[in-house]
Amino acid sequence: MRVFSILAALAVTVILAMSILARPQLAALFGAPSTEADNGGPLTPTAESGAPATDPENTVKVMVRKVQGRDVDSAVILRGETKAAREVDVRSETSAIVISDPLRKGTEVKAGDALCVLDPGTRGAALDEARARLSEAESRVPEAEARVEEARARLEEAEINQNAASRLGQDGFATQTRVAGADAAAAAAKAGITSASSGLSAARAGIEAATAAVAKAEKEIAQLTITAPFSGLLESDTAELGSLMQPGSLCGTIIQLNPIKLVGFVPETEVHRVTLGATAAARLAAGGREVMGNVTFLSRSADPQTRTFRVEIDVDNSDLGIRDGQTTEIAISSEGVKAHLIPQSALTLNDDGALGVRLVDARSMVAFAPVNIMRDTVEGVWVTGLPEEADVIVLGQEYVTAGVTVAPTWEEAVQ
Repeated sequence: MRVFSILAALAVTVILAMSILARPQLAALFGAPSTEADNGGPLTPTAESGAPATDPENTVKVMVRKVQGRDVDSAVILRGETKAAREVDVRSETSAIVISDPLRKGTEVKAGDALCVLDPGTRGAALDEARARLSEAESRVPEAEARVEEARARLEEAEINQNAASRLGQDGFATQTRVAGADAAAAAAKAGITSASSGLSAARAGIEAATAAVAKAEKEIAQLTITAPFSGLLESDTAELGSLMQPGSLCGTIIQLNPIKLVGFVPETEVHRVTLGATAAARLAAGGREVMGNVTFLSRSADPQTRTFRVEIDVDNSDLGIRDGQTTEIAISSEGVKAHLIPQSALTLNDDGALGVRLVDARSMVAFAPVNIMRDTVEGVWVTGLPEEADVIVLGQEYVTAGVTVAPTWEEAVQ
């Protein structure tokens, strides 16, 4: 008995499956006048073959709207985040103890404001010593210059004596010994000039060395006051009073939020539509605030992982209401395109899963047209991909397929 029950159940299952999966074939076999749509709506017997229906009572009635293409400003839509215009970690350049009270994070600072003040220690004494050596070196220069002038005078005198002795020797009025002595005196005078010149050069070199020592000491003292490089906000507390700073130790972090940058990444299929200086609008995810700005940077090199291009937009943030790191939706304006405004409810999917609308031609036959959504508005959605003038089914499109003949009712006539 159990075997017969199982066989009967299998037979019923097969019959039900055939009635569902092979319904058109069974209808044609038994001469059924019409079929039902997959979604429960009535279809004409020739819906898939494309032949016009002959029975008006079985023709599906649909609502049709005539839409005209219009030039619409298109935009490249991105998701990005806000970035501070500048951010820097201010660090120490020397070693010393912090002697100033710390500034707390969130404090607004101006360019040149002191962030950390360090103990000068013996640097003041070192500067005084360097300045004293500079004064000493400068005092040696006049003495060295006087020696050079004296050596030149002696050389001139020796050359005159050498000249006179040489002429007298040629005429027989001076001995060879006198001539040799004059020559020796001239050579000694030249050596004196060389020595005096070396002394002057050494004095001047001493001035340069002392000047460098003074500059170094002054620089050391200047490094004791760590200042803000630009106006902004402290993102962290400055170094605590009494802490030891080493070269490279962090004093504080400053960020500049005005103007603030919006950073996004453009896919390579859209990068040709973005230009420097283009107007951009953005909506912050938190609070929905809308801001405007201009494109200031477009990368020439794609990210090797995502194949996208970095784009930056400068936005005014005078009230500091926009924070660093907020998520934002960015729309960058580009050249206009031809688009159609249709109700969102008119969108549907075909058997392949493509998004589009169903149209009606002059013979009242249905056709499917794939579209791309360009923008969503309160009045409807702007789509591209339709002909200049299109008759779009706005009601009943889910009950028909491509090739089916329908009975259209024009929306304009109803209105």
